[in-house]
Amino acid sequence: MAAHVLGLDLGSSWSKAVLLDPDGRVVGRALRRTGIRFEDAARDLRDEVLSAAGVDRVGCTVATGYGRRNVPFADARRTEISCHAKGAYHFFPREMDVVDIGGQDNKIIHVRRDGTVANFLMNRKCAAGTGAFVEEIAHRLDIPLERIEALAEGATREITLSSFCTVFSATEVIKLIREGEEPENLCRGIFNSVIARVVEMGPLGEFIVMSGGVVAAFPIVAKIMAERTGAAVEVPPDPQFLGAFGAALVAREELGADP
Repeated sequence: MAAHVLGLDLGSSWSKAVLLDPDGRVVGRALRRTGIRFEDAARDLRDEVLSAAGVDRVGCTVATGYGRRNVPFADARRTEISCHAKGAYHFFPREMDVVDIGGQDNKIIHVRRDGTVANFLMNRKCAAGTGAFVEEIAHRLDIPLERIEALAEGATREITLSSFCTVFSATEVIKLIREGEEPENLCRGIFNSVIARVVEMGPLGEFIVMSGGVVAAFPIVAKIMAERTGAAVEVPPDPQFLGAFGAALVAREELGADP
């Protein structure tokens, strides 16, 4: 008899959990700040989703993400590259580029027609263009995160913050404010810069799937990506949970979950 399976994605900023029932349906999700102890975040997420679903135990747990090696109760561990690819391919079974914009880094994952990973690129030098960048610039503008997308939609001209460093970008924003730039244009500039940093990482194909917390919170980034690249851009359900979902699929399809 098949059992429930659990996927955990331990990110540097946020951690996520996805619980699948024996039929492969999502029956639980949980999200929390990672904090300083990955193990605590993983246990809290596990307990939360199991309790909410009324489940006592799981047949298999797969951990992914930056903190995957810090989950002692995981039955297996997989890279976030493979789990994002697997999750995206579940929804879009074709050749694609998965663009994951996370809290501290960005990834471009080239996925073959058969769902295997061809190669990937990762931004590791600076948090510019990531969720941390969006939070920092919004803070400098003294605009709540929940307002910046609506303001960006009202922009009257396109600007892009040119710096490759979050600190220098903040300085650039202060200069633009001093010069009288409209808040709407500055907010649009935040999202333009996010996409600019991704596009500059390397070539992208004709079909892009976007994942991560930034596109989950700000769907405008998918629209800007399509405008910037001319590609067909899709966003899967619950894009912030795509890595955890992929990990759960690994537990169910590759490792088996019989109790």
